[in-house]
Amino acid sequence: MITYLEEAGQFQLDTPHASYVLTVADGFLLHTYWGKRIAPQDLSDLLRLGDPPFVPSKNERERASFMDCAPFEYPCAGTGDYREAAIGIENEDGACACNLRYISHRIYNGKYNPRCMPHTWGNGCETLDILLRDEPTGVEVTLHYTVFDGIDAIIRSVSLEHCGYRDVTLRRVLSASVDLDDDRFEMLSLYGSWARERQAERLPLRHGKQRLDSSRGESSHQYSPFFALVRPETTEQQGEAYGFTLIWSGDFMLQAELTQFCQTRAQIGMQTDDFSHAFSTESEFDAPEAVLVYSESGIGGMSRTFHKLFSDHLIRSDYRYIERPVLINNWEATYFHFDLEKLKTIADEAAKLGIELFVLDDGWFGRRDSDNCSLGDWTPDERKLPGGLKPLTDHITGRGMQFGLWFEPEMISPDSDLFRENPDFAVGIEGRPRTQSRAQYVLDYTRQDVRDAIWEQMKKILDSVPVSYIKWDMNRQLTEIPRAGFRRAYMLGVYQMLERLVTEYPDILLESCSGGGARFDAGMLYYSPQIWASDNTDAKDRLRIQYGASLFMPPSAIGSHVSVCPNHATGRVTPFETRANVAMFGTFGYELDVTQLSDAEKSQIPAQISRWHGISRLIRDGALWRLGNPFRPSGYAAQQNADFDAWIFVSADKSEAVFTYIQITAEANMKSRRILLAGLDSDADYAFTLCGCEDVKSGAYLMQCGVMIPNLGGDMQSVQTVLQKV
Repeated sequence: MITYLEEAGQFQLDTPHASYVLTVADGFLLHTYWGKRIAPQDLSDLLRLGDPPFVPSKNERERASFMDCAPFEYPCAGTGDYREAAIGIENEDGACACNLRYISHRIYNGKYNPRCMPHTWGNGCETLDILLRDEPTGVEVTLHYTVFDGIDAIIRSVSLEHCGYRDVTLRRVLSASVDLDDDRFEMLSLYGSWARERQAERLPLRHGKQRLDSSRGESSHQYSPFFALVRPETTEQQGEAYGFTLIWSGDFMLQAELTQFCQTRAQIGMQTDDFSHAFSTESEFDAPEAVLVYSESGIGGMSRTFHKLFSDHLIRSDYRYIERPVLINNWEATYFHFDLEKLKTIADEAAKLGIELFVLDDGWFGRRDSDNCSLGDWTPDERKLPGGLKPLTDHITGRGMQFGLWFEPEMISPDSDLFRENPDFAVGIEGRPRTQSRAQYVLDYTRQDVRDAIWEQMKKILDSVPVSYIKWDMNRQLTEIPRAGFRRAYMLGVYQMLERLVTEYPDILLESCSGGGARFDAGMLYYSPQIWASDNTDAKDRLRIQYGASLFMPPSAIGSHVSVCPNHATGRVTPFETRANVAMFGTFGYELDVTQLSDAEKSQIPAQISRWHGISRLIRDGALWRLGNPFRPSGYAAQQNADFDAWIFVSADKSEAVFTYIQITAEANMKSRRILLAGLDSDADYAFTLCGCEDVKSGAYLMQCGVMIPNLGGDMQSVQTVLQKV
């Protein structure tokens, strides 16, 4: 998968459909090519090294001109490249400059794993390590490139070692930078806020820098650590797409810079604005892994590559291969206002309907009657739960269900015993008041004693009752950062706690959450096979949220529930069946009081659960083809609009599929809508039932002629069908 042409000084990484090429020229590591797969050959002409005044060894007087336009693979600051740098090194006297030059390389089976942070893993991979050195400081930088067999992705990471004699400060260490010799791109990215996460936006690149980032201590609701550069003509199923994401859950930056010579510099890594890391001699440093994906089969092809890579080489939980239980969460059913009898009543009705896991959400500990207190006091509230959790768990397991529990382990309430005894446990700056959010502070997870204090409380609970599922929440961002490098150290502390949890309790199904979807990123996927996508459970809004999430995250990771109507976030009323069909895009569960449902709604639940178990393997292991777009078109194909959404999951052997269609908006005098399916076997016939009619059609017919969906008679109506090869 990796080839070295010694005479040309050229490295080539090949994936099934793409090639990524680097060249060493005059000691500089230059990006040469990334695109459709090409046979190994000398591609140095693409570097334009013969153009004056580009080559310093032949024209030393114009070195600065060379530095400001050469396609550097890992660009530096302070020596003539005025574009955005990937690395910044500051000397003790405050001088900032760096000039990395090639020293050596190594190609080997296996991969390098960044220390103390999430990473891809697995066999069937090959890695290229390229060692660069900045001579004046003695800082050595190793660029790691890994390719997995059968996957069109490049895994990049960066490790540093200080081999000099003077301490320096790292001002930035990005995970990946790519100079593309092209300007014909649009930037596809995700923005949002609480309850409106991952809204897709696609805009043409302009000269200058287009940047998204987070400095909140989390990947955030506001922006996701993902973007793609796509051609103007690229659609869901056709055209080139270059995708980037970061396996990291803290502060980040991503950027596309269109330069003076109409080249595009794409970058992704940890936040750079206030990044500072004291780098002493003989010390080491790792940056998070970045994932780079090339697709010549549209945005959908890019997404399916991300999905396969993360499912096969990032998720570690056994739940990546096994069926997950259908859960019911009591949050929207009761909020903080429950007692043992109320929970038993909900559990009894849920068990009758076939629900398999009961999750007790916020409000079970301390004196937690609202969100104003008790975080950090992880002991059951005997007022609500006499005898603690055991009477409840005995009742639930006695009904044949599993039990799950909510924690928010990173937070502390000012009104808590833990804070009164240990006020220094909360993050803050001495002499400055702490800023509250949701009446809580953040625990200093850079400290081992703080992590241990929370761990002992959690462990006592987990060892006393049978917990099969944990929802790990984080409901606020960081403020009053006490020192340089704190945000990175905080995130590493969180990862250490998560690693401890999944190591000591490997059978627990862990679901990450952060005020909804503020940590919906590949870093958390390493620990939790599913992540709560948003606190907004409205079916219509979820179409957009889940569409955006699926651009880079596998649908099996998208936590999605059926909730009550009118919806608690929007007040919208949608059909119960449509709510279930939308929730079956990701994980599947319920978040409502089943005792308050109508008989007609209750009667649908057993059938929905049965249907889910019949298709869950397709959602988890199959390939997703998005057939609609819930956003208004902006540069998309003309047939895509916001009046409907549709998708199909197809098994790896193409023997079966599940197709879902949502009529978002009904129109008067509307004719049937033709939907072209995708991903099927052209030469096979498929049997299915659609809108009450049984049919058999060839895969070619279904993909080229499509299926006709009649006017379903109302907003947010839906149909779902399974196709079986016959």
